[in-house]
Amino acid sequence: MLSLRPIRRFCHVSAGATTIAAADTYSRPSSSIPIQNPKHLEPSALEKLKAERDPDKLFQLFKANARNRLVIENRFAFEDTVSRLAGANRFDYIEELLEQQKTLPQGCREGFIVRIIMLYGKAGMTKHAVDTFYDMHLYGCRRTVKSFNAALKVLSQSRRYGAIKEFFTEVPGRFDIKIDNFSVNIVIKALCEMGLLQEAYLIMLQTEKRGVKPDVITYTTLISAFYKNNRFEIGNGLWNRMVLKGCLPNLATFNARIQFLINKGRAWDANALMEKMQRVGIAPDEVTFNLVMKGFYQAGYMEMAKRVYSALVGKGYKPNVQIYQTMIHYLCKSGDFRLAYIFCIDCMQKNWYPNVDTIYMLLEGLRKTGQIDKAKFIMKLARMRKPPFSADHLNAMQSRLF
Repeated sequence: MLSLRPIRRFCHVSAGATTIAAADTYSRPSSSIPIQNPKHLEPSALEKLKAERDPDKLFQLFKANARNRLVIENRFAFEDTVSRLAGANRFDYIEELLEQQKTLPQGCREGFIVRIIMLYGKAGMTKHAVDTFYDMHLYGCRRTVKSFNAALKVLSQSRRYGAIKEFFTEVPGRFDIKIDNFSVNIVIKALCEMGLLQEAYLIMLQTEKRGVKPDVITYTTLISAFYKNNRFEIGNGLWNRMVLKGCLPNLATFNARIQFLINKGRAWDANALMEKMQRVGIAPDEVTFNLVMKGFYQAGYMEMAKRVYSALVGKGYKPNVQIYQTMIHYLCKSGDFRLAYIFCIDCMQKNWYPNVDTIYMLLEGLRKTGQIDKAKFIMKLARMRKPPFSADHLNAMQSRLF
């Protein structure tokens, strides 16, 4: 699927053109409408777009460069422009710019129309996105499952069950589109997030009968959702079904089950599952280790939690901010402020900070155990945070020293 993260940094003009040329696998459009030759273009067009902050001027600048290949083939320029116009509530500008692009030569490429659909989705203009899919024939562009999935993805973000179901069940037959695993997984994920687990499960069964075999993403999405909703009997059943069907669990599947075991207070079972996944060739990641450590801490097995941390470091992993947070928080709760201080110093010096409640707990613990100098050093590092803590948080931290 396309990534629509707002990215403010555009590629260097020459490097960006080379990358786009290499990445575009779609055929060149045959059209009498000319697109300017890059060597005659103003080289600073992308930089002007990047620097412009006035939405009216940004709109005019982008519109003036509608046939500028360096602009129209730079997806980051498109995404950033749409993001900023949406932030300014200028949806009329977004519509005019994107509708203009459809009429240009690139409008007959499905990959380009997919980008338009996703950009409308990014701006929250769901109807425009779906209408773009329905109108593709007007631009001489053939629909395939790629554009269908793009429209389905945008529609799924609306959380309108009826509209999602109708589009998913009726549109493929209307346009002779064969759905794939991406289609199924988009719908199942949306339904799970809406809490419609039974409907999501039925979608898997129905599409399987139509020849779309569930993959590990399908199963993992459903297993995780049923576990989160405390319906472990169905989650376990889906795990067994997945294995019996010859679909092996991946790292995300194991992590979902480990999370469930931790939530049930079954730290030892979670640890055993982590060992099992390594025996079958799946290496745990920082999420896995963090879950098991948290499970042992919550169950009162402090030494086992420390041993899991040592195993993590011994395997060459570097602790991330979540692992630091877990270690510092539970070391403080167990009264080991000396070790919590060591972890906190290491964490803060990387500009990673525990949450404020954990810092409060550490400062109070250091003060009560007579380690006021260490508490003051923690306070000094807290004041150096970028971006800074709020004044209220800093004052609250300071008050813990007295």
